[in-house]
Amino acid sequence: MQVVILGSGSPLPDPQRAGPSTLVRTAVGDFLFDCGRGVLMRAAAVGSGAAAIRALFLTHLHSDHITDLNDIYTMRWTMSFQPNPLPVYGPAGTAPLLRATEAMLEPDIGYRLAHHGDLKWRPSAEVTEVESGVIFDEGTVRITAAPTNHAPVHPTVGYRINDGEHSVVIAGDTVPCAGLDELCEKADVLIHTVVRRDLIEEFGLPRLTDVLDYHSSVPDAAQTAARNGVGTLILTHLVPAPAPGTEQDWLNQATNHFRARWYWLSTC
Repeated sequence: MQVVILGSGSPLPDPQRAGPSTLVRTAVGDFLFDCGRGVLMRAAAVGSGAAAIRALFLTHLHSDHITDLNDIYTMRWTMSFQPNPLPVYGPAGTAPLLRATEAMLEPDIGYRLAHHGDLKWRPSAEVTEVESGVIFDEGTVRITAAPTNHAPVHPTVGYRINDGEHSVVIAGDTVPCAGLDELCEKADVLIHTVVRRDLIEEFGLPRLTDVLDYHSSVPDAAQTAARNGVGTLILTHLVPAPAPGTEQDWLNQATNHFRARWYWLSTC
């Protein structure tokens, strides 16, 4: 199994970081988790693309995590040579989101059908709304969902991908909660969104300090990893984006709570 961080950014546009998105490569194909700004550009850089994705998994329906859903939906359709519905898993509300996305794209769909003689079918998606339990089981790969806590955004889910003896957890946006603990137990890798409470409080802007009550801080994520015996913690969806040279400051906030192996996210 291989984990590729396609984007580690936040809702704020960043010239160095794409929006939240993680590609997990397994024995049965590529799985995409969330689809933030620039996801297909970053996927192309690692030899993947919309037509090749086995399934898309959404942790929640906040705009920064679904910004490029329309791009994936369109490119999967136009870059396939036979009907190739997009499998999408996500929390309640995912099905109407896909219907609304298709409705938004209706003019473009009409233009392409009228212009391309060999494109004789419409784009489509196969949506499965999930809450908890095993949601995908094929070959050596099993994917499990569990509810997380990003209130007032509700419902939200995290995912655990097991491929043989290896496992990775995609936390999404959440505060520490029982569902996330369930997913994380003895996982090899936890990919966790984080904010820097100290920096945000220093800015003091209400629109920014509002995010503190429904995101995990760096210590929160480290404590979740330590509590559940996680092997490696990867910090992503970094708010505010780290200034060059300050990466160690972020890690220092976690090492008092979690002292296993580390990977720091490169610019992505």
